[in-house]
Amino acid sequence: MPTLETLLLFTAAAFAMNAMPGPSNLYVLSRSIAQGAGAGLVAAAGLASGALIHAAMTAAGLAAIFAYSPALYGLLKLVGGAYLVWLGIQYLRTRGSDTPLAAAPKSLRRIYGESIAVELLNPKTALFFLAFLPQFVDPAAGPVGPQLLLLGAIVAATAVPCDMAVALGAGAVARFIRRNPTVLRWQNRLSGSILIGLGAWVALARRSGS
Repeated sequence: MPTLETLLLFTAAAFAMNAMPGPSNLYVLSRSIAQGAGAGLVAAAGLASGALIHAAMTAAGLAAIFAYSPALYGLLKLVGGAYLVWLGIQYLRTRGSDTPLAAAPKSLRRIYGESIAVELLNPKTALFFLAFLPQFVDPAAGPVGPQLLLLGAIVAATAVPCDMAVALGAGAVARFIRRNPTVLRWQNRLSGSILIGLGAWVALARRSGS
């Protein structure tokens, strides 16, 4: 399995990304404003379930690629690093978000199922998992599949407290966003900088290891 230092670095990076306002957080926020904190917590649970499914699919797919073509796996890591940089640049170029803060009420069962679908059908989530997880896997530390599954579970787990905080503090969060319309632009800049930094770290790590 990955070293403790690698797991701590990965957990910190995953938590930092999940803590920044984004589509998932805004989805939880909209449900909480429409129906209260309980609906927001259900939405958070659905998003986490979707993330775990993504993690399992990513682990299975990447483990198969590594088993049959380690060279292709290495190429995928390089492409993943480039994608992180590209995604970071897109964040920096984004001026803000017009995502509505309110939404029509729905049943809790529908909210949970819809939240899973939102996470599963988001192509950015799938691409992010494919780009992010392989960077922290060490083939010399054991089987690739369990490492990928563990890392994916960490991403899902670190999102839960962030989404729960949004659900429980929905009113204050919404008022803050309304009073500070530039906050989403600044969070995009911070998110973009972190992603570009991760992509650069991948490139430097590959160069130093070559």
